[in-house]
Amino acid sequence: MLRILTTALVSMALLAACSPTFNWREVRSETGGLRAMMPCKPDKESRVVPMGGRDVDLKVLGCGTGDATFALLSADIVNAGRADEVLGQWKRATLANLHSVAAREAAFVPAGALALPASLQVVATGRRPDGSRVESHAAYFARGGHVFQAVIYSDRLVPEVAETFFSGIGFE
Repeated sequence: MLRILTTALVSMALLAACSPTFNWREVRSETGGLRAMMPCKPDKESRVVPMGGRDVDLKVLGCGTGDATFALLSADIVNAGRADEVLGQWKRATLANLHSVAAREAAFVPAGALALPASLQVVATGRRPDGSRVESHAAYFARGGHVFQAVIYSDRLVPEVAETFFSGIGFE
């Protein structure tokens, strides 16, 4: 009996040690054919928000692991001609909510996305609602009348994790 108990405890300890912090898996959004890699099983939510001069259903896939929050947000703004404008507004609103300005911006056009001036990756440092420091790495992009934001919030961003997250984004 003691031998079985010891074997079970050792097995459980080994399984716990093998449990990765980042368990990457492919996910697909319900909007616009987006596929991406997420480091944990995402929860799904949606809410109605004003965007591009109308109320839209903002869909969110998000999860937290390794002291970071990961999210993919998408909305159908219907009018592809307004996508660049909406992406710019979205970026400014996100930075305002962080009480921050963009520290670094670079073009970001995943496979299948529209090549727009506002299709960007933005790395910034800001404040959470409780006043604590937060680092943010976000990407804004569009396909047709669908706009997207992929974002990581963390106390300290890890470049290798961000690279895995953002390089896994594309369209079917």
